[in-house]
Amino acid sequence: MAAGGGGGGGGRACFVLGASGETGRALLRELLARQLFARVTLVGRRRLSLGEETGAAVEQAVVDFERLSEHAAAFQGHDVGFCCLGTTRAKAGADGFIRVDRDYVAQAAELAWAGGCRHFVLQSSRGANPHSRFLYLRVKGEVENLVQAIGFDRCTILRPAVLLCKRQESRPTEWMAQQFLGVVARVFPTAYSVPVETVARAMVASVLQPGEGKVEVLENGAIHELGKAVPPQGT
Repeated sequence: MAAGGGGGGGGRACFVLGASGETGRALLRELLARQLFARVTLVGRRRLSLGEETGAAVEQAVVDFERLSEHAAAFQGHDVGFCCLGTTRAKAGADGFIRVDRDYVAQAAELAWAGGCRHFVLQSSRGANPHSRFLYLRVKGEVENLVQAIGFDRCTILRPAVLLCKRQESRPTEWMAQQFLGVVARVFPTAYSVPVETVARAMVASVLQPGEGKVEVLENGAIHELGKAVPPQGT
């Protein structure tokens, strides 16, 4: 199910969950700049203002995640599904975090499989573990297991460390942490953090390259390496 390297994507299609987030926006830029797919569908709770990206074959499917089963058509006819969907406990509360990061993602993956998707690419987190005593890592581990159990021909799970980005929304504590990690990254570039652009390129590279098994789990170091396999745009 790998996509071609350009020329409109050879008629293939993909969808992106979470395109409004930092990694999702970086991923969308990669997909559109490289023309890997003839059709890119953004699945979300609201339409996005795409600005300069409007020239590509982008469709938007607005769904109610609380009634996702009623939106099965949004997930039909895609070769690859990319999932960057997520929120935070601080923003949504514990129950809301679980609902978004586990339940919405798992249900979307099931609908994608039923709609013909055979390669699902999931952004998770370093330390994901269904038995963790920390809610964030436990939920990430649980959703990994749920997605794997669906039975995609290929399931690629990325476990990035701290994401380096310039967020549109204000998170002062996270901003300070990113400034510190940005300095650390100059000495230990793959140890504690990863730019969202690198994660996006790794997601793209996972589609372009043949898989090493039915399920691939990429830790932070592997994300850095795979991200190098697809040169930055304009190079």
